[in-house]
Order: sequence, then structure tokens, then C-alpha cells
Amino acid sequence: MCQICSNAHAIDPKVGLSPCLCGAPQTQAAFRRVEADLSRRQMLGGTAAVMAMFAGFGLAPGEVRAQGAQPPVVLTNLRFFDGETLEIQAGRNILVQGNRIEALIPAGDIVEGATVIDCGGRTVIPGLIDAHWHATLCGVTEQAALMGDINFVQLVAGQQAGATLLRGFTTVRDVGGPAFGLKMAIDRGVIRGPRIFPSGAMLTQTGGHGDFRLLSALPRMPDTPADRFEKEGVALIADGDAMVLRKTREQLMKGASQVKIMAGGGVTSLYDPLDSVQFFEDEMRTAVKAAADWGTYVCAHVYTSEGIQRCLRAGVRSIEHGQLADEETVRMMADAGVWWSIQPFLNDEDANPKTEPSARAKQELVQAGTVTAFEMGRQYNVKMAFGTDILLNPAGTASQGRQLSKLTRFMSPLEALRMATGNAGELLAMSGERAPYPGRLGVIRPGAMADMLVVDGDPETGLDWLGDPASSLALIMKDGAVVRNQL
Repeated sequence: MCQICSNAHAIDPKVGLSPCLCGAPQTQAAFRRVEADLSRRQMLGGTAAVMAMFAGFGLAPGEVRAQGAQPPVVLTNLRFFDGETLEIQAGRNILVQGNRIEALIPAGDIVEGATVIDCGGRTVIPGLIDAHWHATLCGVTEQAALMGDINFVQLVAGQQAGATLLRGFTTVRDVGGPAFGLKMAIDRGVIRGPRIFPSGAMLTQTGGHGDFRLLSALPRMPDTPADRFEKEGVALIADGDAMVLRKTREQLMKGASQVKIMAGGGVTSLYDPLDSVQFFEDEMRTAVKAAADWGTYVCAHVYTSEGIQRCLRAGVRSIEHGQLADEETVRMMADAGVWWSIQPFLNDEDANPKTEPSARAKQELVQAGTVTAFEMGRQYNVKMAFGTDILLNPAGTASQGRQLSKLTRFMSPLEALRMATGNAGELLAMSGERAPYPGRLGVIRPGAMADMLVVDGDPETGLDWLGDPASSLALIMKDGAVVRNQL
């Protein structure tokens, strides 16, 4: 019996030895090298073939930093928005050490040995955060997502990750889909992309918003195998407390930083009415309790007042969408201190395309409630964070920044920018110890993660420049590393 691989190997009669090489010095050395590589944040060896594959698909590998202490970086000649205070500040330089903002220092101070980046009088803002993103589902069609090769879906997701970062979004909260491998590839420097707070598979009841089966797949019997979307980790059907508990714990086991449930009807799905309320309150509470045991929270897809109120009673901490909420429900959200992760669903060219008549009708209903939702959210001081929910819409991904600029219809530009920086960072922090990254996000403060943008544009007067990130983002820094520098 081999003590390493635990297999019984027959003795080769020609040489009198076992053919198992697990204990060979060369094998043991290889094991040690693999373990060392996996323990580093940036993979330094053994990735040439993987990088070549991604490069051939248009993906650039992340920057590989030299080991050891890096010299500090000082951003000078700038104004800055800190992600919290609704004003542009001046008279400070930003000192970066490693992957953190070390300090905000007087503009005239000299830091010995530092690399100086002259921002040319431009404004520096925190890296943007999309609090409702689907990293593996945004850049493919519905047909590809539900029936195509999963390897193609993941490669497109990798390509889209790089594009997302170059649009200035240094962090996303992924609220449904198989994003764990993509996150790992980004974190280890195999490809470039934003930080990902993954939910894993969306939890849905039978016939709920995340049940993508065809009617021909019914009825489901105890021995019926999982459908393709369940096997690939897009969504999971869970009926009853016991199954909700199991599926919640499975996503936490896989590394979910928060858990996503479908608590009401949706626009994309064909069979569930928009006004339907999904999951019993006890089922929701089961998911909330299981997440709380891991120190994190549940977010819920839901539009209607009845569905939102059920979520609030069950302890859900983040309402996704909610455009059909009435005034009483919005007041309840404010009193409960929950987050409203809301999107500018407007009847314009950037809406997710819908061709099926029932889906278009539901989409128009949601769009009609969007303006009122933003107005009531601000009126009652609900904690609001920005998200896009660009879904199954390859052409629409380029509108990510432009979607944020649309919020100036409802609020000042700096308020809108705060929704995608400091506010969103506060929402992500609810993951507690399940947060994949240790520092504050969405702010320019000492100790925060060094995710920053140097912009050609005035955030005090408008955000239209976000629609053209290739021209308006003069510098993109993530994790203290410069991703783009056009200064």
C-alpha cells in the first residue's frame, strides 16, 4: 500500500519494484513546487500554457510582481473624491504601500525612494463597484448559457472580466453563476479582472425565477438527475427547509461570500408571474440562519412589496431590484436598515433585450417603477448601492459605466458616484469574515485597498465621461498595481 496515494500497487516482476512513483524524489519535489505556487497570490510558475490559452482568446495575464518589498507609490498633483464625503478635496497626495493606501499626506511632502505618479491636476476616485453583476452570464446569450459548452461560457467570462476592469470596475458582487473558478484565476494573476464577491448558484423554488427547465422536463421525480443549469452552478432548485439548508451550506462550502435567493417573479424567466411571491418565510429564514452561522448574509431577488416584506421578516439584508415597492414597504426597508441594491432599469437602448412578449411586458412594468423607486429610496434614506444586472447581453456589457451616469437623473453626480464606491463597499463589508479581501473597498482612506481611478472628467458636474472609459480613465490601479496608465 502506497502511503501517499493510498493505492495498492503490484510489484513489477522484471525489476522487483512497485511502479508507483509517488515517493520518488522527483515527484516529491514537484509536489513541493505545486504547493508553494498555490500558496502565493500570484502564480509564478507552471502557468505558461494556461496564459497562452487565455492570450489566444484575447485575455492578458495579470501582472506578476517580484517577490519582496515594493517601493511606495505617491500620486501627486491631484484632487480626489474619497467615496464618502460629498465634495472634491485637494491639498493632499495619496501614498500607496503594497496593496493598501498608506496615508493621505500634505501635497508638498517628499517620500524617499517612492515612485511618483503625476496626475496632472486630474481627479482621483475610488475604483468603482458593481453590486449586482453576473460575471459568467453577462457576456453570453441565453442560448449559450443554457445549452452551450460551459468551457466557452467560462472563456467569455474571462474576457469580460478584463473588459470590466478596464471600464474602471475594480470590484463586483456576483449575485448568481459559476464564478468561483473565475475569481480564483483573477486572484492568482492568471487573468486580469475585478475582485469578485461570489454568491455561487442562485437558490430558487420549483417554478421560481431561477428554474430554467423546459416544461417537457416535468415532473421531477426523486431519481431525476439535476438539470444542466444546476450541474454547472447557475442556479439550484430547493423546496422545503431541509433542501434550502443543504443548498445554502453547499454554496458556503464552495466559498460564497453571501447567499442569493429568488424571492419573487422575474423578467427573464418565462413561467413565473412577476407578482408571484417565492419561498415560504420559513424557507427564507432557514437560508438566513445558515448564512448567519457562517458570519454572512442573504440577498434576495424580488420586485414586489409583498415579497420584500416577507424578506424583511425573514432577516434578508439586501434587496435586489425592488422597483415595484410601495411607500409603506420602502419605509420598512429604511427602518430595518437593509440595503437596496437597485439598478437604473429604464426603457432605453441599454435595457437587456427581450423578444418574448410576456418578458417584454414584465420589463416595461419594472421600468415604469424605477423612477418612483429611486425617488422614494432617497426620500426615506434607505441605504442604496448601485448595480447593473447586465444579463445574457454581450453587447450591453459596454454600457456598465454609462448605466452609473444615468443616476444623475435622480441625484447629484457625487451622490451617484458614492452609490458605486463608499456605499457599495459598505454593503460588501456585510460579508464579514467571508469577505474574500481583507481591507476596505470603495474609499480613499488610510488602510483601504489601493483601488483607484484617475479620471479625465469632473465628477462634480456630471458622469457622462464614464460612458467612454478608454478615453476618460487615464489611470486604473487595482490592488496597488497599475493596470492602465495613459497619463
